[in-house]
Amino acid sequence: MKLKTTTLACALALGLVATGSVNAENLSQEQANQLLERLKKLEAEVSALRGQLEAKEETEKKKPAPVAKTDDAKKAAPSFNWKGAPEIKDSQGWTVKPRGRALFDAAQLSSVPDSISIPGEGSSSEARRVRLGIQGGMPGGFGYKVEVDFAGGAELTDAVLTYKHDGWKFTFGQHNNFQSLEELTSSNDSSFIERAAFTDAFGFERKLGVSAETKFGPVTVQAGLFTDNLEDLDDGNNALNTDLRAFVSPKVDGMQLHFGGSFHRRDLGESTDNVRYRARPMVHSVDTRFINTDRISGAQKETSYGFEAAMISGRFHAQAEIHNMNVDRTGFEDPSFFGGAFEVGYFLTSDTRQYKGGLFKGVKVGQPVSGGGIGAWQVNLRYDRLDLDDAGINGGTQDGYMASLIWTPINNVRFLLNYGHLKYSNAFDIVSGAPDDFSVNVLGARTQVSF
Repeated sequence: MKLKTTTLACALALGLVATGSVNAENLSQEQANQLLERLKKLEAEVSALRGQLEAKEETEKKKPAPVAKTDDAKKAAPSFNWKGAPEIKDSQGWTVKPRGRALFDAAQLSSVPDSISIPGEGSSSEARRVRLGIQGGMPGGFGYKVEVDFAGGAELTDAVLTYKHDGWKFTFGQHNNFQSLEELTSSNDSSFIERAAFTDAFGFERKLGVSAETKFGPVTVQAGLFTDNLEDLDDGNNALNTDLRAFVSPKVDGMQLHFGGSFHRRDLGESTDNVRYRARPMVHSVDTRFINTDRISGAQKETSYGFEAAMISGRFHAQAEIHNMNVDRTGFEDPSFFGGAFEVGYFLTSDTRQYKGGLFKGVKVGQPVSGGGIGAWQVNLRYDRLDLDDAGINGGTQDGYMASLIWTPINNVRFLLNYGHLKYSNAFDIVSGAPDDFSVNVLGARTQVSF
């Protein structure tokens, strides 16, 4: 500001000198007086302007200097990421991310031979799952997940607090216990509309409890102590479950391998005579169970053993599981039931099935339709066996021969088409109108979106 004032004064002085040098000798007294008046006015204007500029300089000096943002201030601002859904994260370790899925099914079931009439024949449809929830992390190694399924009302599915420390992960709340690779793989990522029959028949589901997971060399070990699903606890259920699972997942010549086993022990407590094992015919929208032990009298405990193996090699994958369920009874012979499934799958496009942490994950589409591609196309075949006949309990046997076609146009959207031919034996009078041996054909379709 001082520089501007000095420059203005110098320019005025130079102008006056120049004027004076040219006209000084020819000036009359009157002209000299007029020039003097003009100089006085200019001097007053310059003085006033100088005062204004000095006042402005003082005001600027009194203003606080702008404070540059420090690194801490920058870190305090939350950041936004996208991981299949928007995720908010701050510098303290808090994260929040919404999650959800919507699965809509339609099915058609027909009996073989056509001459028999059994419940469940014809068309059916349902909203299989409609879930919304949130998940995230907290300072100190803690995390959380809460999810509610609105398909049949409002049912709490997952509600957990987790803690990670020094290679250990602890989980508290309602979550999946460790019984099967097939059960633990999300329905968002499964090869068929429904999981293998033994997972439903043997009651694999989320339960309230506490669990721990860690690694001993190449072996991952998961163990937990559980009660029952939150929905069942309202009935005075005091069953106690012990679950253990261990697996290894080596990579050999580019192939992802998986080998594991599980153990499950359930003390039924006051749940005696409330245990039964049964399964739907490949799709959930058909409520008829053609294979069913009904209530088992005198049941005190159940023990199951499972073995699982899987591999991924490029576009190809294979998976096999077997499970034995043994029931300890008072006053009756102890039955042993069997379930198992074997499947293979192949991508028609240059995609592959994903694997992480002891379970299958969804495909990452290499050529999504959003980028002008055709999405990921996959075909799968499965043989599914369930035997609920033993020790005088005639629950029937089921042999399922199944095929599926899956189109994944983008990462979070899938369309599934399933066909199943299910053969039943020793099934007389399990459902009204069913003979001892018969078959059903099932066609199922699903539209799915998840995030």
